[in-house]
Amino acid sequence: MTIHNPPSPVPETPAQSSGTSGPRSLRRHPETIALHGGSFRFDPVSGAVAVPIYQTTSFQLPGTEGADKLFALEAAGHLYTRVSNPTQDAFEQRLAELESGAAALALASGQAASAFAILNLARAGDNIVSAAGLYGGTWALFAATLKSFGIETRFVDAADPEAFARATDDRTRAYYAESLPNPKLEVFPIAEVAEVGRRFGIPLIVDNTAAPLVIRPLEHGAAIVVYSTTKYIGGHGTSIGGAIVDGGTFPWKDLANRFPTLHEPDPSYHGKTWIEKAAAIDFHPYILRVRAVLLRDIGAAISPQNAFQFIQGLETLPLRLRQHNENAVKVAEFLKNHPKVSRVIFPKFQTGAAGERAEKYLRNGYYGALVGFELRDGREAGRSFIDNLQLLYHVANIGDARSLAIHPSTTTHSQLTAEEQLATGVTPGYVRLSIGLEHWEDIVADIAQALEAA
Repeated sequence: MTIHNPPSPVPETPAQSSGTSGPRSLRRHPETIALHGGSFRFDPVSGAVAVPIYQTTSFQLPGTEGADKLFALEAAGHLYTRVSNPTQDAFEQRLAELESGAAALALASGQAASAFAILNLARAGDNIVSAAGLYGGTWALFAATLKSFGIETRFVDAADPEAFARATDDRTRAYYAESLPNPKLEVFPIAEVAEVGRRFGIPLIVDNTAAPLVIRPLEHGAAIVVYSTTKYIGGHGTSIGGAIVDGGTFPWKDLANRFPTLHEPDPSYHGKTWIEKAAAIDFHPYILRVRAVLLRDIGAAISPQNAFQFIQGLETLPLRLRQHNENAVKVAEFLKNHPKVSRVIFPKFQTGAAGERAEKYLRNGYYGALVGFELRDGREAGRSFIDNLQLLYHVANIGDARSLAIHPSTTTHSQLTAEEQLATGVTPGYVRLSIGLEHWEDIVADIAQALEAA
């Protein structure tokens, strides 16, 4: 299995080096990293500049001695596509570089990424502290499924960073939040909560699905970033996937009491601890254990085809985000002045502390592509609006090139109680839009006619 993101096969010549010196040192902007990030330059067999799809289950082992080292995590390489694959590796390298992280792991879905991010640190009897503003599927994962594993989630109001401190005890293993909570859309105070975590030796894990490149969690003190790559990173609604990005800076080795999963001997690796394993190969214990234990044993593997699709998505991500944002601003401004709309939920319009966080964390005038609004006539008006749309799709997704709409209280958040829905930002009349790449006038025209019919 791959113990770190190793270079894909590239000839080592002065002109085409897979190292970090030379031309790669010039790749500083996201637009360039999205196309050239990672060590892959071209396929040495065919000369193809597109990353090949390595559609294989297994890989030829380098003799018995080499195989021993691979299985013992003493050498880099691929063993079996359930754990790593060269196409996956190329995607992981590029995503990690784009996020300014140390290493990444691609997985079968965003839900797998969220689950593994927590299960890598927490066991029965442990707890995490999470912001209440979450996507409905994540709330259900934390409140129900992880609870059945014996892991408690303590939900707090993210508007008060000290609420995380008050909910912390000796068995707290992580803080968790969404950078731009879906559907609440109030930017999370990343630096403030990360600072609280440093006081207790607790990492902040940030789901950045709704704001890739727009918000940079690792630059503000987060330890780990997770993604549903299904959304903006893929961009076209064709593939399901997720990813975990390790920032590489959290001091796991200094916090033995806080993180027993990393410091206790692992019997499946001859009694070595993950701190020891990582130190021996000069790597990062958190991301190493996710791959070598959770992915190996649970098997939420990304397919090579989907990894290839996400590479294609990354290549146009910076360009697409500009158009998403431009269209979303126009839609939000239209809704703000519509008589049937009581409130528009969009970072550009937020005031007070929420507005200050939007100003602090959102980059370059970007507000994201999610727009929420509440209809004055409540639940039935929201349902009627959805049923009258003609251009926008009614699907449970965001980040598609197409514009999408959904009524969260009866769909994505329907498994939550009324009180839990309100905690996540969902009211009966709330509608969430994911604004796509169509011409903005066509998007607005469809929204306008659906509002008139609602």
